[in-house]
Amino acid sequence: MKINLVMIVKNEERSLEQCLEQARGLVDEIVIADTGSTDRSVEIARKYGAKVWEYEWKDDFAAARNFALRHSDAEWNLILDADEYLLPCSRGKLERQIYDYSARYGGRWIGSLLRRDFWKEEERKESSLTYLPRLLPRGACYFGIIHEQPEETGPFLKLPLEAEHDGYLYTDKSRRNLEYLKKAVRYYPEDMYYRFQMAVTLRNANMSQESLFWFREFYNNASRKSGYWSEGVVSYLYALLESGTQSGLSEAFAVVKREQPYMQDQADFWFVCGLFYMKLVLSDVSLYIEFLPRIEDSFLECLRIGERPGGVTGTGSFKAAYNLALWYEVSGQTEKAVKYYKDAAASFEPAGERLKKLIF
Repeated sequence: MKINLVMIVKNEERSLEQCLEQARGLVDEIVIADTGSTDRSVEIARKYGAKVWEYEWKDDFAAARNFALRHSDAEWNLILDADEYLLPCSRGKLERQIYDYSARYGGRWIGSLLRRDFWKEEERKESSLTYLPRLLPRGACYFGIIHEQPEETGPFLKLPLEAEHDGYLYTDKSRRNLEYLKKAVRYYPEDMYYRFQMAVTLRNANMSQESLFWFREFYNNASRKSGYWSEGVVSYLYALLESGTQSGLSEAFAVVKREQPYMQDQADFWFVCGLFYMKLVLSDVSLYIEFLPRIEDSFLECLRIGERPGGVTGTGSFKAAYNLALWYEVSGQTEKAVKYYKDAAASFEPAGERLKKLIF
């Protein structure tokens, strides 16, 4: 069995060496399409024995991926970005999983790795876990100008591969991505995935008000069965809360009510529900006092669900415990507040600080 690492690269000297160092033990060859690097990226790639092909950038990520894939002769192609670093996994373990899936599904399936994304929020390092399709059979290709996806009809299956992604800590590509997304929504007007991505990208660029048009487009037209539905709903709710308006709260109320039956296993959803009910009650205590218990209920639901891939780290554990402790503290339930601050303190420094103030 031959497995190649296939990448597209431009000016990635900061991270490329670590990426290749951590991946090379799993692959037979490294194939890289360089789209115009002016730094040491090509030099670093060749140091690791990579076959480097020059590619003239055409404002289309799928086209670049497909160019690189055409230069790979492997049965299976592992796709990574230069700021993604594989965690240790034996080649034998990966091969056994590939053989097992191929025996059950034939050769037309896509393998997904578990990626942990890191970013900064209010000077704190945050993270989330997501499964991403990254192992493709020979002949598979990509579609999409940006946020490209494999063009395959087979199942997406989980692999024993994990990676860490630190790119969001160093570069904000929101403005660049917006230009590509504008083109994508023109080219693919029926594809709600690009409306979802447009909304999320605008919100990440601190343009929450502008994002709401695209969130409504996504929410009113996408299918609940789509792989990005729950993330889109949660991000939509955050954008509504960030609008700071009563109409935003009213809209969020309708979304929360409609989606609760479908989100029983989504800690991220119940976490934003807890924040929503806080804002709702504080907006007019006399009018919304009946929803006060739902603050506690929402964060308890987060803890019941626990941590799962696909969400922000902490919404099913320490973040929910911290917000629950805050709620108990302000409502005079000190014993419960101490318990949940203690639960959160090991992973969340602000919880330890609140606990010290409460005890001493």
